[in-house]
Amino acid sequence: MLDHMGPSGWWPADDKRDIIVGAILVQNTAWQNADVGLNNLKHRTELDPEAVLSLSQTELIDLIRASGFYRNKAKAIHNVFQWFDDLNWDYAAVAASTTQTELRKQLLALPGVGQETADVYLVYIFDLPTFIADSYTRRLFKHLGYRRTDTYQHLKQQVTLPDNFTYEMAQDFHGQLDEFGKQYLQRDDTFEDSFLARELSK
Repeated sequence: MLDHMGPSGWWPADDKRDIIVGAILVQNTAWQNADVGLNNLKHRTELDPEAVLSLSQTELIDLIRASGFYRNKAKAIHNVFQWFDDLNWDYAAVAASTTQTELRKQLLALPGVGQETADVYLVYIFDLPTFIADSYTRRLFKHLGYRRTDTYQHLKQQVTLPDNFTYEMAQDFHGQLDEFGKQYLQRDDTFEDSFLARELSK
């Protein structure tokens, strides 16, 4: 994938707070919808923590409405921003103060943060290598012969990254898998006829 598509450059964002919000807004919707809400929120607050936390739920909902599931997402953004604010937004210090397993548990305890969002935060916010088993990835791994790709956790349990895998590698790997999915896995029935499907079967 790297040879065919080049470095992914993921996650495209101006700041880590873009990623924190974007990972919530993109849940159960297309990125185009999430991006509308993200840009509205950025225009209003510049994602300044104090400005975001000072918004009422009604104000926040109005800004992110295009992303769908806006009530739950508004609560999640507020809870996540408050959690980071309590930790002084010091990503490196947080990552250094606990194990990756414990940090993942803390993230999963936040309302609105599921397994995929927690892993996105580990990789892109805390610069820790882990495998992100999102929907495109599960679809590809199913074609590659993996069993039990029906849920996030089922696939994640089957994949162990090499010990020398850096967070930069993990970021690009996730980006590669998603870019591959966008190009070749929009419809499962077209995958077998695609160029890369033939390459993978060699």
